[in-house]
Amino acid sequence: RAFIFKRRDQEYPVWLIHGTTRIQNNKKTIQSVTLTTNCLKTQKHSIDSQKLEKQQKAYGDESPFSCELCGKFFSCKGVLPVHMRIHTGEKPFTCETCGKCFSDRGSLIKHMRTHTGEKPFRCDTCGKCFSLTGQLTSHIRTHTGVKPFRCETCAKCFFVRVSLTEHMRTHTGEKPYPCETCGKCFSYIFYLIIHIRTHTGDNPFICEACGKCFSQSGSLTKHMKAHHR
Repeated sequence: RAFIFKRRDQEYPVWLIHGTTRIQNNKKTIQSVTLTTNCLKTQKHSIDSQKLEKQQKAYGDESPFSCELCGKFFSCKGVLPVHMRIHTGEKPFTCETCGKCFSDRGSLIKHMRTHTGEKPFRCDTCGKCFSLTGQLTSHIRTHTGVKPFRCETCAKCFFVRVSLTEHMRTHTGEKPYPCETCGKCFSYIFYLIIHIRTHTGDNPFICEACGKCFSQSGSLTKHMKAHHR
């Protein structure tokens, strides 16, 4: 269902996919709302109602800075316009190297490291360096053994959230990565990449001993064992 959200002198077209909102005294109480925009295409933004409830209790009626679309609270007025770009799809910061656009300057700075190769965040344990603080945080868990992300279905734990997300597909059967050539779907993008090679004929893994090529590294490893028998 489409509607126009008006804020000051601007209008934002928004599609409400599902959700329930209730407005009381210019204050939104939101229960699991998912919003998408035509700019963001298939990207979905899920709002955690419990998190919002905590924010509402923390700020009470004294916080004037809240998003009128999703109800998220902010302590600083300057953060709200940046947040609104999530809903509008506005990306005013452009990479001069590749042309990719971002909604905030910080994301652009992080992206630039993919071009410069800069890795300013170093692990004190092994010396390995990373371009993002989040990557370093995840890496440190491989030393400490901390696995904070737990599957509620089977209790298996993971170092990073993305691993938990991928693991959950083994329970749900979700396969979000379709092949554009034949339509076959896969639960992991890695499997899709391997599958695409069956259409393109790409064999990037080469045996240095005999020059034979393979589409998967595992196939090359098995082949190499034949040379060492």
